[in-house]
Amino acid sequence: MEEQQKRYDNLKLGERGAVISILAYICLSALKLIIGYASNSEALRADGLNNATDIVASIAVWIGLRLAQRPADEDHPYGHWKSETIASLVASFIMMAVGLQVLYEAVMSMFEGKEQSPDLIAAWTGLASAAVMYFVYRHNKKLAAKINSQAVMAAAKDNISDAFVSIGTVIGIIGSQFHLPWLDPLTAVLVGFIICKTAWDIFREASHHLSDGFDETRIQSFKEIVLNVAGVRGVKSIRARNYGNNAVVDIVILVAADSDFQTAHDIATEVEEELIRTEDVYEVHVHYEPTRPSKPKQIRET
Repeated sequence: MEEQQKRYDNLKLGERGAVISILAYICLSALKLIIGYASNSEALRADGLNNATDIVASIAVWIGLRLAQRPADEDHPYGHWKSETIASLVASFIMMAVGLQVLYEAVMSMFEGKEQSPDLIAAWTGLASAAVMYFVYRHNKKLAAKINSQAVMAAAKDNISDAFVSIGTVIGIIGSQFHLPWLDPLTAVLVGFIICKTAWDIFREASHHLSDGFDETRIQSFKEIVLNVAGVRGVKSIRARNYGNNAVVDIVILVAADSDFQTAHDIATEVEEELIRTEDVYEVHVHYEPTRPSKPKQIRET
């Protein structure tokens, strides 16, 4: 119970990272869109729309973290841990839609031919935004490591990617000052691709978890740990799945055929405790079976 309560407390701490991201994105998105339209910068407007989608993504993470804290009930006997993953999936659809819109508007702007370069205030806005997102990234990365949260770590990666996008925006705006006005909408195209790429990565990870996909290298690590437990003669099968950020393992081990019930039970308990202790597994289901004695080799008479 103490371990489970600790996981719930970590979810509450994770909410802080999501809230900080939401507030930062609201402020930066509004600032970039206002300055982007005022300074006639396609790249800065695209960056502002990028941050607008990040608001939705961060809100989805926040809602998911809130719902994941609900305990198990009649309709959800395994708890609400997957709420966070479902929210991420919804956010990926919204981000992809906005990314495609940014691409469309930027490409149309390039074909129409842009003759006027944006005002340099757009570059200063992008530079300041990059600095803010870098500090938000550092905070969320430290928090994610502290509470071992994949969702908050994903938010941190999104923060640093947004910082890089803003730097790219600054480069495009400054470049357009050297009689290259097409460089600004070209940067907007690159921003659109980055939004779509981020949306695809979130969708792929979320759908992988929801379809019970699991890292094969980690399963192999589980198997090696189990084989080192005293009394385990082999591993017949091992499977794992994710409930939010929590790994649940189902394993069938082999024990000596002449082991009594208590001995076999103690071995299974040791396997469970070892995986929870060393790999931070949330729950382990262990089934044990007797090993089949090897048949003695028959010696042919000559």
